[in-house]
This record gives sequence, C-alpha cells and structure tokens, in this order.
Amino acid sequence: MIEIKEGALFISDAHDNVTREAFYRFLCDIDEGEIKTEQLFLMGDMFDLLVGQVSYTHRHYRKTIDLINRLSRKTEIIYLEGNHDFNLRKLFPAVTVIPIQKQPVTARFHEKSILLSHGDWNENATYRIYAKLIRNPLLLTLLNLIDHLRKHTISKSILKQQQLKYICKKSPRFHRYIKQKIQTYDIETSKIDFICEGHHHQNREFVFDDMTYKNFSAYACDKSYYKITFTDKVVFKEVHIRG
Repeated sequence: MIEIKEGALFISDAHDNVTREAFYRFLCDIDEGEIKTEQLFLMGDMFDLLVGQVSYTHRHYRKTIDLINRLSRKTEIIYLEGNHDFNLRKLFPAVTVIPIQKQPVTARFHEKSILLSHGDWNENATYRIYAKLIRNPLLLTLLNLIDHLRKHTISKSILKQQQLKYICKKSPRFHRYIKQKIQTYDIETSKIDFICEGHHHQNREFVFDDMTYKNFSAYACDKSYYKITFTDKVVFKEVHIRG
C-alpha cells in the first residue's frame, strides 16, 4: 500500500511532444525548487509515446527521462503507466512504476482509502485484449527491430499522428459513464473513500453515496496539477501553471 504524503502532487495526461513541452518545464520547476514537494504522482500518458522496448521513443524523450531520473533521487515518484507510456520499469530504476496489471493501486491518506489508476484498466473486453497485446515484450521487441530497419518511420508516424489529435473534448455523458464504470470497483468490500483517475481528460468530481470519484484534468489541456491536503476532509487543490 502507498502512503500519500501531505502536499503530494498529482499530474496526469501531459502528452508531452515536440509542440507540448510544458511537462518538462513543470519538472524543471520541481528540480529548481520553484515547485516544492516530497512526493510526485505521475498518473499516466505523460508522453505521447514512450515504450520500454521501443528505442526511438527513449531517444525522442531523452532529456525528460533523464530529468525524471534525476528528480527520483531526491523526490519520491510514483508513476502509474498509461496507454501511451508503458513497460517503463527499466527506464526509471528509482521510480515506483505501476503497470496496468497492478492498477488500481490502494493508497492511504489520513486514514482515508484512495484507489489510484490511470483510468483504462477496466474498459471493455476488446480494449483489454488490445491493451494486453500492445504491452507484449516479444511483440514490441520485434516491432522495434522493424522500426529500426525502417529508420524509425513507424515511431515517427505515430508521434506525428498524436500531435494532430485534439484531446481536450468534454463529454456531456461523463457522469453517466462513470456511474456505470465504478461498478467494476469493489467499493463496499474495500471501504473506498476516493477513486482518482486520469485518462478521460474531463477534470470532474462526483460523489456517489460516501465515495468520491475524481478525474484529473489533462495537463496538456490547461497546465494544471493537483496538491493533496487535509483539514476536515481530503482536498485536491488544482494549481494552474501560468504561461
């Protein structure tokens, strides 16, 4: 179980690429002491494409990878893998990396039980099959070889397509969707107080009986992260980066 520290920061869905480098600047602010925290949660999809077995993606994001590793020597970092960044353990040796198979992960904060996940672990059966296939190390090693032989045209093409996607659309049916989705969580048995996810880019919070569902904003959309505090209840304070 993860113990969440007072003032821990949560950031999700930065989708870092050549046109969106705000995530790197956010990490620089932590490294330089402009933003202070003892614990940082990366909630997945921090990159448009970063895969453990795909070498071009390592080269593409080298400065950000190096910065995370430097930060991890002085700040506790918990990285929940997403659907754009996975098989990362070897890239971040001092980071607590949580793959989709281990999500949701249970955390505690002031005696409150909080489930954390990127948000895609309990999608439909077709998606779960797809998610398992794209994370297969042998398949990815083969694809990496093909990508290398083709001068990384596959990786470059995927990254270019991701840059063109509009990822900040709001869903008018999100409440209904989440109300159905949380049935896949074992809330009553586990006595869950909070469920926190990224993935959906909606920046919404709902209360269902005694449990609160929190969907973080996509940092790529509005450059906001969250600071967790406790007075008489758990609060995720949204902080916006200017500029």
